[in-house]
Amino acid sequence: MSRGRRTSARAKRVESFHLTNRVAACRSSGLLAKLLALFSKIKDRNRSQAMKIHEYQGKELLKRFGVAVPRGLVARSPEEAYHAAKELGTEVVVVKAQIHAGGRGKGGGVKLAKSADEAKELARQMLGMKLVTHQTGPEGKEVRVLLIEEGLPILREFYLGIVLDRASGRPVFMASAAGGMDIEEVAAKTPEQILKETIDPAVGFRAFQARKLAFGLGIPAPLIGQAVKFMQALYYAYEQMDASLMEINPFLLTKDDRLIALDAKVNFDDNALFRHKDFLDLRDLSEEDPLEIEASKFDLNYIKLDGNIACMVNGAGLAMATMDIIKLAGGEPANFLDVGGGASQERVEAAFRILLADPNVRAVLINIFGGIVRCDMVARGVVEAARKLGVKVPVVVRLEGTNVEEGQRVIRESGLNFTVAQGMKDAAEKVVALAA
Repeated sequence: MSRGRRTSARAKRVESFHLTNRVAACRSSGLLAKLLALFSKIKDRNRSQAMKIHEYQGKELLKRFGVAVPRGLVARSPEEAYHAAKELGTEVVVVKAQIHAGGRGKGGGVKLAKSADEAKELARQMLGMKLVTHQTGPEGKEVRVLLIEEGLPILREFYLGIVLDRASGRPVFMASAAGGMDIEEVAAKTPEQILKETIDPAVGFRAFQARKLAFGLGIPAPLIGQAVKFMQALYYAYEQMDASLMEINPFLLTKDDRLIALDAKVNFDDNALFRHKDFLDLRDLSEEDPLEIEASKFDLNYIKLDGNIACMVNGAGLAMATMDIIKLAGGEPANFLDVGGGASQERVEAAFRILLADPNVRAVLINIFGGIVRCDMVARGVVEAARKLGVKVPVVVRLEGTNVEEGQRVIRESGLNFTVAQGMKDAAEKVVALAA
């Protein structure tokens, strides 16, 4: 091993040692709790990078696989809501706001109407409103589409969900008798109420597993066969659509002994969309952050946050560690941004443009490890992109890896408002000071 590589490896070990000590030291101050809260937010937002669709779209797809859903019609105006209620012809219809967020009922996004005229009036009130739920944040989301559904005689509400368990690498089918409420709250307070069946992908979701869940839910014996059929159809849909998440909450037992998906949440695995070109037409860009949409065009992994220090990093793990150390230094990251292993000038330029479109950004931290790509190449790309875009905010650059000395020289001699940092700790402290 060359002297340069040994020095680089030693520097990384020292950084790791200091970072570990800083984390340990902050346990008593409550800062660790803030870090965990940030990581939880990142994890949730990362999960949301899977393509989402609206409830009405999910139900249309599930219906193709034999999953029972209520009759319903889409409305984009009060007049369409009126005609939909008339066509359904039930005593009660449900007017449901269609946004990519849960908790719509608590936020006023689900209303009952006892006539077509009432459905029209509710539609007039709901269309264009900012619906605020625990998942939208205080800014809420604008309601542009409504689902008008038949009212059903509810006897009991359950929960069904299928998700990939990354620990075991297998899908897990979950069920709970505590349906119609936040399943996260149930999992936190009464986890024993959630039943789980791990599925072997080689054999699929077996009938005996479905029966076990159905009996565990307390579904009446005469309806066990219907429940098994419903659950197996749901898993088949999950498998065939390459879904990353499928939730039925509530899974409804009616007074006339029917089992129906009263609500449906379906997310697709982005990595499998090449097999489902037709699903791309279901994407509602108005429900997504404009900056995240722009980032996806350049294959940048970008998630907007609430801070004022923008981060540009190559590698998701290093990006998480960068946000970690910014928090430890007393700053607030404005985003998660992984430019990937290439970090070409085009991608760096696109990343700069996206970062600077956030009006809250007061400083930028670029943290690049030159493994696949040389540091001097990255540095030249950063300099050229910054010159082209006329970057005005201070930028701190930390480079490590192949040709790091040459890369640092390029940054220093650029004449731009760049600061070269020696290590992650130094970079975090400098960027926090510049953003203050």
